[in-house]
Amino acid sequence: MKIVYMGTPQFAIPSLQKLLDSRHQVLAVCTQPDRPAGRGHKLTASPIKQLALAHNLPVLQPETLKFAESKDTRAQLKELGADIFVVAAYGLLLPKGILEMPQHGCINVHGSLLPRYRGAAPIHAALLNGDGTTGITIMHMAQGLDTGDMILKGEIPILPGEKFTSLHDRMAELGAKLLVQALDELEKGTAAREVQDDADSCYAPMIAKTDAQIDWASPSEKIVNMTRAFDPWPGAYTLYEGEPVKIWTAEKTDISHEANPGTIICNEKRLLIKTADGVVAVTEIQGFGSKRMATADFLRGREVVVGKVLGASS
Repeated sequence: MKIVYMGTPQFAIPSLQKLLDSRHQVLAVCTQPDRPAGRGHKLTASPIKQLALAHNLPVLQPETLKFAESKDTRAQLKELGADIFVVAAYGLLLPKGILEMPQHGCINVHGSLLPRYRGAAPIHAALLNGDGTTGITIMHMAQGLDTGDMILKGEIPILPGEKFTSLHDRMAELGAKLLVQALDELEKGTAAREVQDDADSCYAPMIAKTDAQIDWASPSEKIVNMTRAFDPWPGAYTLYEGEPVKIWTAEKTDISHEANPGTIICNEKRLLIKTADGVVAVTEIQGFGSKRMATADFLRGREVVVGKVLGASS
């Protein structure tokens, strides 16, 4: 099949690489414009653009695909004559005119077992909710948010204590494998087409930095899941004496203690902090203006007061 590939972040890399290694032909890549990144805010190409340029592929970088502002891009896409558009974490909505442009429409590599999590952050949502399994869905794209008919699904276990980066990378590899299988089946005319049950769907919105602030009046499990889902970005955090402190790793304990949520109840080698239903042990932490480190190292030479309450009022 002749393909236009649409993607932007690291999640989209394995799928594009798999297509480049397959018998299918990638005609061009569509990715988001270069964005400021790093301390110097230097304009930086997306991971997908970097891979595309390394393979001498034409790259399109529209700011939007809305009709009035994207006539040139639409003309370029139409002129390419692709059989299908493949989308993986592109980051822009595809309007009806583009969805209907190629002969076989547009398909998406989506990071959940649809209709479980629709939206921008399905991997985060699976970790935040403490799911034991998740997976990839290859789906036809429709005008609704991740509502299109499903072609293929692949399930993957979420490992005990697994964090975002590890799960993200394993899912991206699974998505690449399923994508090529789906394209082969679509080309042969043997691909399944399963309608989603809207009643089973949940919305997984884009993550904001404010989502990562810990509410210590939450159950221990929810707080532990936040440290897993928000590592490496934006990092689950709390406030100590008004300054942000990132909590990179926390574990549930069987310790029972009577105190207000957020109270530090131990500061020897690890921090023990009261939650709504128990106590968590913080084993990896990052103070304001410091680097990420084991809590035992963090506590050396720092005064962290037992009895202090973490959070907005500390």
